[in-house]
Amino acid sequence: MPLICLGLSHRTAPLEVRERHAFPPSRMAETLAALRDYEAIREAAMLQTCGRLEFYADVDDYESGAAQLKSFLQNFRHAGLEYDLESYLYTLLGAEAAEHLLRVATGLDSMLIGEAEILGQVKDAYVQAQRAQAIGTTLHRLFREALRAGKTARSTTRIGGESLSLATAAIEAARAHLGTLAGASVVIAGAGKMGRTALRRLRDEGVERAVVVNRTLSHARALVEDVAFGEALEMPALAKALAQADVLFTSTGASHFILTKDELERERAAQRPLLVIDLAVPRDVDPEVATLPGVRLIDVDGLRPVIDERLEIRREAIPDVERVIARYLERFLRWYRSRVALPAIASLTQKAEAIRTAELDRLLLRCPELSERERALITGMSMTIVSKLLHSAISNIREKATVSDAEVLSHVRVLDELFELNLAASIAELGETTLPQ
Repeated sequence: MPLICLGLSHRTAPLEVRERHAFPPSRMAETLAALRDYEAIREAAMLQTCGRLEFYADVDDYESGAAQLKSFLQNFRHAGLEYDLESYLYTLLGAEAAEHLLRVATGLDSMLIGEAEILGQVKDAYVQAQRAQAIGTTLHRLFREALRAGKTARSTTRIGGESLSLATAAIEAARAHLGTLAGASVVIAGAGKMGRTALRRLRDEGVERAVVVNRTLSHARALVEDVAFGEALEMPALAKALAQADVLFTSTGASHFILTKDELERERAAQRPLLVIDLAVPRDVDPEVATLPGVRLIDVDGLRPVIDERLEIRREAIPDVERVIARYLERFLRWYRSRVALPAIASLTQKAEAIRTAELDRLLLRCPELSERERALITGMSMTIVSKLLHSAISNIREKATVSDAEVLSHVRVLDELFELNLAASIAELGETTLPQ
């Protein structure tokens, strides 16, 4: 079952395209269930962040699998696109797809190199796919190796050095715009991880007033109490809260604009300066607010200049992370290739065990006078003989499987002929399971 990654990211698609194809977190299970209904797709997982949307799938064959993934993305909630979606997509096959997930999990493919959040997002994608019963052996193993690689990279290299997240990058952008955040009035829309990081940093920056606005008031209050700073309001009060604000940071999971040009214009004093930093995908703030006098709007892609200035130490760690990736990729590929040998090994051991037990039962029936200890000794000896006879053959075929697909298939065919294992159907299928390099 070949492996595919199909996606679009900050490297290939602008924000307006990425947000058009964002899936609400509440519909993740529904999405995976719908994807699993496609005939060529055996296993599937979806990774979605502010910078990417990627599908990982184990499929019947590359051509039909890729075609069905593209059809799904084109049609599921996104019919009638006015642009060529394929021009923004990338398709990675086999070992390239596996390596890409490792690069994502270690932070090398992020807009913010080495970002801490991505490892948790990969884990969430893995957990969601498990809950939806959308993944099997291949993707389970791949995601586990990716998570291990991400943890190893962060603990053994400097890829996580110079602590920086999108929230802290946003705060640095605000500081650069205002000169200082001390004494400023700030509104934060969203009480999730981004909001928590921002509120803590703003407290330390000496912000005079901070307001956390959230759809669920209790979540906003819990954040304010936990950080011991700021005040909490419900989302309908957002525009009014901005009347005297200097900065708005926003990152919610809303599927629609939480702030429009008309709402802001009604509540805000004419031409009062306001910096809006929108970290959400899909965007929280209508881009039209940037046409109001005194308003500057920065979206997640607009933070690139700030991010680039802070990443030199992390870039120096890239060669070390590449070595971590290579090690975990080789582990996954060795495991994947070894699967080619499993049907032959299973058939051989099952046949040997059937012969052993049949002959042992026949012997014990002819020797009823044997004691329990004698019966146990004879049984153990028969198991040892079979194990030693099969050990070399099984070890060799496993080793060949990790090195050469063609060679292991040749060995499987020989075993099939010698021991009459009836593997013709399995051999035909195994010939289609190799990962391209």
